[in-house]
Amino acid sequence: MTDMPQTAFPPSGGPTPPAGFLSGNGGAKDLPPDLDALTRQAAACGDAAAVVELAAGTPEAAARLYRIWLELNGTRPDAWAAWFNLSVLLNAAGDLAGAYEAAAQAHRIKPDLWQAALAAGQAAEALGDRAAAIAFLRQALPPAEGRVALHKQLGRMLELDKRLDASAEELRASLLIDPHQPDVIQHLVHTRQKMAAWPVTDLRVPGLTAAEAELWCGPLATLALHDDPAMQRRVAADWIARNVPDPGQRLAPAAGYRHDRVRLGYLSSDFCRHAMSYLIAELLERHDRDRFEITGYCDSPEDGSDIRARILAALDRHVPIGALGDEEAARRIRADEIDILIDLNGLTSGGRPGILRWKPAPVQATYLGYIGSVPLPELDWLLCDGITVPEAETTSYAPAPLRIEGCYQANDGRAPELPEVRRASEGLPEDRFVFVCVSHHYKITAPVFAAWCRIAAAAPEALFWLIEDTPESVAALSERWQAAGLAPDRLIFAPRVDPARYRARLALGDLFLDTTPYNAGTIASDALRMGLPVLTLAGRSFSARMGASLLTAVGLTECIATDPEDYMRRAVAMATDPSRRPGLRGPALAARWRATLGDGAAFTRRFEAALISVLKRP
Repeated sequence: MTDMPQTAFPPSGGPTPPAGFLSGNGGAKDLPPDLDALTRQAAACGDAAAVVELAAGTPEAAARLYRIWLELNGTRPDAWAAWFNLSVLLNAAGDLAGAYEAAAQAHRIKPDLWQAALAAGQAAEALGDRAAAIAFLRQALPPAEGRVALHKQLGRMLELDKRLDASAEELRASLLIDPHQPDVIQHLVHTRQKMAAWPVTDLRVPGLTAAEAELWCGPLATLALHDDPAMQRRVAADWIARNVPDPGQRLAPAAGYRHDRVRLGYLSSDFCRHAMSYLIAELLERHDRDRFEITGYCDSPEDGSDIRARILAALDRHVPIGALGDEEAARRIRADEIDILIDLNGLTSGGRPGILRWKPAPVQATYLGYIGSVPLPELDWLLCDGITVPEAETTSYAPAPLRIEGCYQANDGRAPELPEVRRASEGLPEDRFVFVCVSHHYKITAPVFAAWCRIAAAAPEALFWLIEDTPESVAALSERWQAAGLAPDRLIFAPRVDPARYRARLALGDLFLDTTPYNAGTIASDALRMGLPVLTLAGRSFSARMGASLLTAVGLTECIATDPEDYMRRAVAMATDPSRRPGLRGPALAARWRATLGDGAAFTRRFEAALISVLKRP
């Protein structure tokens, strides 16, 4: 939620208040603590201006006074002032439901009070009522300076509501008023990625340069936009500079602690039904308890999932931090004397980089959640491997690479229970070669899709099986497919299904086509696990080399292309010539996955060895 107004009405740019109106934001007057006296004073107030002037005391007393007065006068034409001020006070006190009702009342009495509509919309968003939030935001009619924030807020809410076309319109409308809003540009670029609206940085905003749009695209968008680790680092550093202030204090002793066992902490907002949890569960279970003590600092939703229950059971200690601010959470970690803190979010949604800035542990690393530089000065290590971050690219990354022997990616080797699926039930013919890519469409770039169209033209019997992602991206990809002269029935979009069925369906394909510069990570490993070979194009950045690392681990280096032409040649050859298809596929590939990427015990020992190599002891 974005912040509601920090002071009571009248906010900047609002309607002119009634004569004698004073904002009740804490003044010198003291309200009587006696409720009877307070009631008499409230009853004596002749109008809203008088009660607002009277309520210039402590916030708690002011809120009581407003409530008393509104019980007597809540429907008066001038009561909007008291309702609005009450909403500000309740929001500051954390009473979001009360703040919502008070702001809504203010707006009902005075429909042109756009601040009240904005406040009600923000409170509704925080309460999880997205429909009410959007409805109130659409009713706000602020002056020009207020419209910048309103369009931005509406765009964000519509994006969360998966109404991407409308979201893009609102975000662009905000930029047309003020083009230099990096946070709005970030949302708009990523929204366009999810819509397959190429080129995604062509925002058509006068006064905004292409270079600014590239720099302000945001940490997630850059992974699918730039195959340049130095540029990705620059984008991430710019985002951190704007969003994660330096508290000016470091909590942990630089020399470390003297503990019998290594106190290892994991920080995450994704200990729930999330791809990261499916990858890391077995690692948490297999940590050597003779050498390590595991604590999870959790800002994750209680979603009731089996994977969340498994994660929590694998921890020695579970410390919820969702209700704690960054400093409070950091001080809790410091009090626990954590030796090594591993952040599993990086710069992804839900991350808490502000905690890391306090340096609550002497050694801090980032792992798995964000596949690229997280240039916080307080982070010491980026966990990777020798393929994802080659030695020649070491200086392009921040923090410094800490290379795990073999593949960097943790996996869950437990055999899942999978349903039986057949091509016929999924709308696929038995006798056609099927290319698969079930990655999110924001990873599909214009050059990648153009390559797929060329592959399809050269392999006319092959089908392309993609995930049914956003309606906007499905429509855009279908239009471009047909514009390339390809039959529409050769491009098939599979509906989303539960995790077990999703994995089972992967075995129905013939070749997984990876995206670049943002490769598939969890999905590529799942494909190999199910016996589906993956064709990847190895680039320069960490995110563009995940596929190469996974394929090297299972011994399928023949499926690592070196440039776009090589990628297309290999895809066409495998689709049109059975003798060119990987010998390692089907059950044999699945068995190889279990013996390599799926060997949780071996991975845990390699992972722990990397951590021990950077452990600090006084």
